Amino acid sequence: MPKRSQEMLMDLWLSLLLVWITCVLSVSMTPIIGQSKSTQTGGSAVVASGVGEGQRLLSRAKRGWVWNQMFVLEEFSGPDPILVGRLHTDKVENDTARYSLSGEGAGTIFAINEKTGDIHAMKRLDREEKAEYTLTAKVTNAITGQLLEPMTEFIIKVQDINDNAPKFTEGPYHAAVEEMSAVGTSVITVTATDADDPVYGNSAKLVYSILEGQPYFSVDPNSATIRIALHGMDREMREDYQVVIQAKDMGGHMGGLSGTTTVSITLQDINDNPPKFSKSLYEFVIPEDLPLGKEGGKVKANDRDIGENAKSTYSIIEGDDQGVFEIITNATTQEGILQLRKPLDYESKRNYTLKVEATNIRSEPRSNGPFKDTATVKIVVEDSDEPPVFSKPMYLLEVDENAPINKIIGTVTARDPDATGSPIRYFIDRHTDLERQFNINVDNGRITLAKPLDRETDMWHNITVTATEVRNHSQISRAVVAIRVMDINDNAPEFATEYEAFLCENGKPGQVIQTVSAVDKDDPIQGHYFDYRLVPEMLNNPNFTIKNNQDNSISVLAKHDTFRRQKQEMYFLPIIVTDNGNPPMSSTNTLTIRVCGCSKDGIVQSCNVEAYVLPIGLSMGALIAILACIILLLVIVVLFVTLRRHKNEPLIIKDDEDVRENIIRYDDEGGGEEDTEAFDIATLQNPDGINGYLPRKDIKPDLQFMPRAGQHSADGDCKEQDNDKAIYGLHYNDECMYDLKKSKKTNQYWL
Repeated sequence: MPKRSQEMLMDLWLSLLLVWITCVLSVSMTPIIGQSKSTQTGGSAVVASGVGEGQRLLSRAKRGWVWNQMFVLEEFSGPDPILVGRLHTDKVENDTARYSLSGEGAGTIFAINEKTGDIHAMKRLDREEKAEYTLTAKVTNAITGQLLEPMTEFIIKVQDINDNAPKFTEGPYHAAVEEMSAVGTSVITVTATDADDPVYGNSAKLVYSILEGQPYFSVDPNSATIRIALHGMDREMREDYQVVIQAKDMGGHMGGLSGTTTVSITLQDINDNPPKFSKSLYEFVIPEDLPLGKEGGKVKANDRDIGENAKSTYSIIEGDDQGVFEIITNATTQEGILQLRKPLDYESKRNYTLKVEATNIRSEPRSNGPFKDTATVKIVVEDSDEPPVFSKPMYLLEVDENAPINKIIGTVTARDPDATGSPIRYFIDRHTDLERQFNINVDNGRITLAKPLDRETDMWHNITVTATEVRNHSQISRAVVAIRVMDINDNAPEFATEYEAFLCENGKPGQVIQTVSAVDKDDPIQGHYFDYRLVPEMLNNPNFTIKNNQDNSISVLAKHDTFRRQKQEMYFLPIIVTDNGNPPMSSTNTLTIRVCGCSKDGIVQSCNVEAYVLPIGLSMGALIAILACIILLLVIVVLFVTLRRHKNEPLIIKDDEDVRENIIRYDDEGGGEEDTEAFDIATLQNPDGINGYLPRKDIKPDLQFMPRAGQHSADGDCKEQDNDKAIYGLHYNDECMYDLKKSKKTNQYWL
């Protein structure tokens, strides 16, 4: 209480001091300290800090400026303009001096009495907008207009008052801190700003305090750092907090302005809680036919933590010596899923007691363990009607490819695992034996051969045998039976390919003509070995011989160099190939050998006898080219002759039938050129004007075509002399039909 009284007394004295300073500046006419700055070189300024010192300076300089120090309080709002200061010079003793201002705010914010030099502030000033103004003072003689003193700059400073409250510019704030943090742990630092002058007084001196959030948090009054104030803050109890921080100026004293901000603080989770099973005993009933990997039951351990800190793994630590069960973790639900690793058997074991443990994945050094929990799981196996069980999951049988029908290949067996022991029936799945090559005894599972086998066609036969309970046909089991067909020597070896050898006429004796190998479809265990020999009648072959290469192949050699195509073009060499089977199999294969003409390097060029009858220097290709040229010339000649014939034929397109049909006889005479009513023969001859020739209309038809008794010429044409002019016509039915028109261009006639 005494400390609070002292603070109140201090605030009162500061307020009275500010009022006193304001009043003194408003009414005092005493010169005080000022600032001046001459704008002319050599000018002098006199600054008086008191009356006596001012007189001493004036007596030494004989001249100088005298004015009040220029300060003005911000936010002053009186009825009259506030006096800022006064300008004065001692250069004149009468009232002839005239004062004026120029510079920042002159005439608008600041006004001067030109006679007395008093400067007044005309407007309300705000230091936060502008802290000082630079002005220029000038004094002149009112009569002469001359400067009495050099123009001088001076500054009017705006004095600060506490008119701005602190502000948190970055708020509201959000912060996080781990739960269970120690007392004094820093959470966040907030910052407030004050627009007042930090140099003048305590207007911008801030002090921080906490208004909401105790007793959990505290704040440093100077640095504004928020810290943990309570021990053992648990997120599981409360996670979010709202803290209100206040910043107050004037050093936190009475009369100061303040601002607040809100800080949202969240406690972060740590792994400080172990998993806990919801119950200590779990009981499950699992049928013995539950498939492997299927769910048999679920357990769950809850954890009050969140995220990674709440994740747990499950394991079986007791009661499963044979490894029948396993437990896995569902990452989404955090449950332990109990599954089977091995099949259950009700007849051998009917119940299990397991001990399951849940352990946190992450551990926290600052928290006390253990971070695990255990529970007991009791499992009762439920009896089920199980399908038959084969003695083997897969059977491997063998049979010779020449085995007789109904030969027993092997036997499969299955049993009913249930206590009732139902009889079993066996069947072959015919989808795996489409050709029905095997049969099975339904009672004892004996597999027999139904059709002959050929190893070269199918070496393996994979069939599926089903076992079904007699009492419950729905209980079916399957087993795969692989039957291997064993090989016997039933295929003779033969040439690997159809060989055709070429022998050069200029070859040397002992030259290898062809290398021959053989193949055998059989597959003996000891591998293949082939024996080659010539047929008995070719043992003394004068032309060729064979040599064993010791790798199941032979080389065919020539015995002499006198082979000629004119003598014999082709040779056939029969060779017997025998294998080493039991019994051995053999076959006779014929090698065809052609005699060819070769180059000096032994390259085959021609194998035909006809090549010798060709002219020397011409090959078969050259002869083919010559023949093609001859054929082309013949085609050109035929085309040329055909075109010439078409060119010499007369342009008479109509045949005899057309001519006959276009002849028209008239008994009356025509009317000459003036007769326009004459019948138009073009209508009867050709309505469309075939070939472009139309009858003349200026002559009557009977004059165009007139039968005359003419003489036949030697060439069969009609010719008659008429008025010293030959008239030609066409011969038709032993009469001559004449036309009075003759083409001068083609020298041809038409009707």
